Amino acid sequence: MPLPQLVLIPGLLNDAELWRDQVADLTDIARPHVADITQGTTLAALAQDVLAQAEPRFALVGFSLGGIVAQEIMRLVPERVTHLALLDTTMLADGPERAAERQRLIALAKNPGKFHGFGDKLLDTYLAPKNRHDAGMVARVRGMTERLGPEVFVRQSLIDRPDSRKSLQALHCPTLVLCGEYDVLTPPQLHRDMAEDIPDSRLVILPDCGHLTPIEAPQAVSTALRGLLGRG
Repeated sequence: MPLPQLVLIPGLLNDAELWRDQVADLTDIARPHVADITQGTTLAALAQDVLAQAEPRFALVGFSLGGIVAQEIMRLVPERVTHLALLDTTMLADGPERAAERQRLIALAKNPGKFHGFGDKLLDTYLAPKNRHDAGMVARVRGMTERLGPEVFVRQSLIDRPDSRKSLQALHCPTLVLCGEYDVLTPPQLHRDMAEDIPDSRLVILPDCGHLTPIEAPQAVSTALRGLLGRG
């Protein structure tokens, strides 16, 4: 019997490098496939892009924006997903402050010469304090943002982020909800609330991690995903 497909959805300005460690760690129990969400201009289109490469039945992992896409997939075809993991993401629509900040960043990205990807000011937002001076970690993230560039950033930033709280209660597959304890973009309390709403969920909060858990704590994330895939 072939191993199950494991679809991994990156976040905003992330590519397959985000999941490098998990792909390597989990090949003994699954066939990892990293989805591409850089082309669509609506949430529904991104979901369909992922589904076009997915098998009839598959396990699904979404990080940040990828977690929002994963929730859309669960609204569309919940019967196809055997296991679900939502990492450092949200089920809420943008509030006024987040929406205004997103528009500010979009304007900068559209201005030639102003887009710097993962700049120094974002280090405090994305990484836990102990990781902000890890040159290798920062280089991995900057490499992804440079490869994808401002056009992808604008396209992904304009994707609608709906309020998905009601639909969480309809999820019935084994689910992992995971975030870093220092995630300021999608804080731990948000994930506690998410886990409370999902019937068959388990919550993991990783110490000494910010928003980028697959890179900041690769082994812990792989271990949590391994545990998820082992659930019936």
